[in-house]
This record gives sequence, C-alpha cells and structure tokens, in this order.
Amino acid sequence: MIQRSMPAPQMPAPQLPVPLLPLHRRKSSPVLTAIIAVLLTLLASAIVSPARAASTTASSQGTATATIVAPIVLTHSGTAALNFGKFTAGTGGTIVVTAAGVGTASPGVTLMSNSTNTADSFAVTGDANRSYTITTGTGTLSNGTTTLNFTTTPSIATTTIGSSGTGSFTVGGTLSVTTTATTGTYSGTYSVTVTYN
Repeated sequence: MIQRSMPAPQMPAPQLPVPLLPLHRRKSSPVLTAIIAVLLTLLASAIVSPARAASTTASSQGTATATIVAPIVLTHSGTAALNFGKFTAGTGGTIVVTAAGVGTASPGVTLMSNSTNTADSFAVTGDANRSYTITTGTGTLSNGTTTLNFTTTPSIATTTIGSSGTGSFTVGGTLSVTTTATTGTYSGTYSVTVTYN
C-alpha cells in the first residue's frame, strides 16, 4: 500500500496592525458631519431656550403710601375787631389802621383824642410746620342807610404753622370816609380765608 504524505498545515499569515491616522488627518463622512452638526444645534437650543423663556416675564412688588394731615382751622380771636376808632368826617378822607393796630387819619378827617384803634386778630391750627396763605377781603360798615367802604390787609400774606400746630395773624385796613357820613356807630364784616400751600 502506498502511503501518501499529508501536506503540512498552513499557518495564517500574521496581520499587521493598521496604523491609525492622527485625528487631525482623518477624513469625516459628510453625512456624519451633518448629523453631528444637527445634534450640536439641538443641544445648544436645549441649553439656551429655557433662559430665553424665563427672561420674557418678570414680576415684583410695588409699594404705596398715604398721609392724612390735620385740617387747617381758622378762628376769630375773642372780642378782637378791626377798629377804625372815633373821628369827625370833616371834608372826608381815610382812616388807616396797620396790622399792628396803629391808626392815622388823612387831612379832612380828625381822630378824637380818646380814640382807640386796633387790628383784628385770628388763630390758626393745623398741620405742624406747614405753610399757608392768608387772603382778606373788602367790607362795608353800615349805620342805618349810610355806608362806609373799607379794605383789609393781613399782617403777612404767607406764613407757617408752628411746630405745635398753631399760628396766628392780625388784620389791618383802610376806611374811606365820605363827607356825607352821618354821626353814629358803624359796623360790618369782611371775609378771611387761609389755605394750605
């Protein structure tokens, strides 16, 4: 019998490792590049969008205040009055009484030696240290059907209520005396207004 010799088994050739190119020399697939770009865009949107949404609405609390001050109150002082005194009408003229209560007569009208001149007086209460304005009007003195007109002037046009919430002022005036004025006692009124500034 003829014996055949078996061929020697073939050993696989060793595979040499494929050298890897540096990252900067590798070529990326266009499709892969596009996918990566989309993913990066979506990731950036997910990070930025919440911040943008939060900045479109904001809220806070405001404050409000109110202050009620004491009303201003004007009171005529007791028996005080703007007193033009006693005089003779003569040829007519004027009697002037200052806010300090000093009276003088123009030529034609003569004040009597026992005549007393006084300024009127008022008291004010209200908001402490607040400024206010004083306005006084004109008036008429009457004795029966005879009348004499007068004007008034406050001691100060604008002043301030004291720290205790009180204040005061006086009022003088000028009386026009006519030659036809009859003897007798004349009386009348006038208006006074105080207003907060």
